[in-house]
Amino acid sequence: MTTNTPADPGRAQLPPVSPTHEVTRFTTTAAHAAFGVGRFLAHSASGLLRGQTPDTAAMAHEVRTTFEHLGPTYVKLGQLIASSPGVFSRTLSDEFESLLDRVPPAPPAQIRQVLIEELGAPPEEVFAQFDPEPIASASIAQVHTAVLPTGEKVVVKIQRPGIADRLAPDVALLERLAGLAEISSYGRMLSARHVVEDFADGLDAELDFRNEASTMAEWFDCLQPGPFGDRVRVPEVYHEFTTSRVMTMEYIDAIRIDDVAAVRAAGHDGEALCRNLLLSLLDSAFHGGLFHGDLHAGNVLVDEHGTLVLLDFGIVGRFDARTRRILRQLVVDLIVKQDYDSAGRAIFLLGAVHKGGSTAQGGADLKKATSSLATTEMGSMSYTDLGRQLAAVAKAHDARLPRELVLVGKQLLYVEKYMKLLAPRWKAVSDREIYGYMAGIMKEAQRDRRADQQR
Repeated sequence: MTTNTPADPGRAQLPPVSPTHEVTRFTTTAAHAAFGVGRFLAHSASGLLRGQTPDTAAMAHEVRTTFEHLGPTYVKLGQLIASSPGVFSRTLSDEFESLLDRVPPAPPAQIRQVLIEELGAPPEEVFAQFDPEPIASASIAQVHTAVLPTGEKVVVKIQRPGIADRLAPDVALLERLAGLAEISSYGRMLSARHVVEDFADGLDAELDFRNEASTMAEWFDCLQPGPFGDRVRVPEVYHEFTTSRVMTMEYIDAIRIDDVAAVRAAGHDGEALCRNLLLSLLDSAFHGGLFHGDLHAGNVLVDEHGTLVLLDFGIVGRFDARTRRILRQLVVDLIVKQDYDSAGRAIFLLGAVHKGGSTAQGGADLKKATSSLATTEMGSMSYTDLGRQLAAVAKAHDARLPRELVLVGKQLLYVEKYMKLLAPRWKAVSDREIYGYMAGIMKEAQRDRRADQQR
């Protein structure tokens, strides 16, 4: 008799996985990975016989192909590689870009069936026009254009059939692997188990498009009281044509932020775009408490007016009021005041450090690792080297980054890519508007500190 692995009570969409299914999936995953390695070794051996050195582009191609064969969970992970050339190599990141929105689509008959099940009628009866050829296809869903009976042009996001059943065993495997990863100091620093839990919770929420529609409106509203609300927009959702597996939204004619040639041809200012994206991320995190958790290039567009259009709110991060206060102080201590002792104390307050010791020594280590941030141009900064330095600091102090901080870090990797593409000589930390924003954060942090002292 087989018993199912208990489902997380907080996950409504991902079904429980039986041990048999989990073992089967592990075997399939290992076989695909071994086959990919074998293809690369055979290709390399053939090249060596001809006197050629191993081809990094061929290796990247094999890795990407293997991820595609492994299925939607690994496609989702591959999107991080595509948007993080500062951590992964440019060759690998470029190869993985096709996983952002060019994954092979589901068969048209299956997509038609989903629409019938969700909207109660075939697409030709629901819409005035419906294009069965998707304009984008990613790991969880694919997107089609359509026209409503009232004449509005829309995009229809349709969930891949059976996607929850395909994701669940992969998530179970990743959770087991994350537990093993935390044996290492680097795995503990990244809080591997929490990262995978967050990834799984995000996937679960992403499988109900009504969550995304609600979160999209909440995120946009949280930015409106601030000064950056008019620099970003989200598509309008047509709720009468939206269900858990289908979401119908306003069609916006826009270009991807990483399409450098198109951005420049349209006359948009690369620095302004990067500045607006960074400021909207900071303001939504530090003040709104809700930030976009998946800013890969397929989700960040630029409309004809130079306004940023953010899509796909299936993954978001949240900070409570206490965490926002600590983070404001941490950023001010690190970037504005360069008070590394105070920064070390803030990290302790976040619960990120589990090894006792001197905060002064931790502050000295932080200073050494981050001192290049204020003077290095984006185009020449090595985030890989910086990551290694920070990993060394974390190892020395047994630091475990809170899961939401890891998610913010992922978004900063995305923003970094766009900076290097569109504004490689721009120094974000010395930009006047960003400096002014940070000065405002510093005043808030000082008010918070005075209020704490008066209690």
